[in-house]
Amino acid sequence: MEEIRIQMSAKGPYMIKGYKVIVVDSEGNEIEKEGTVALCRCGLSNKKPFCDGSHRNCETL
Repeated sequence: MEEIRIQMSAKGPYMIKGYKVIVVDSEGNEIEKEGTVALCRCGLSNKKPFCDGSHRNCETL
């Protein structure tokens, strides 16, 4: 099984790096992505659960 790495930055998304990532949203829908996935942690993204860069304007992180 390939290693999956989750990287956190001081002011930014959770970066998940692996061959295949399956994200399950709050409604139980599975979203399959390959490669690197950036998950929002500021709550401002319009593409939740994925990051759209809105954290750049967030002062709470």
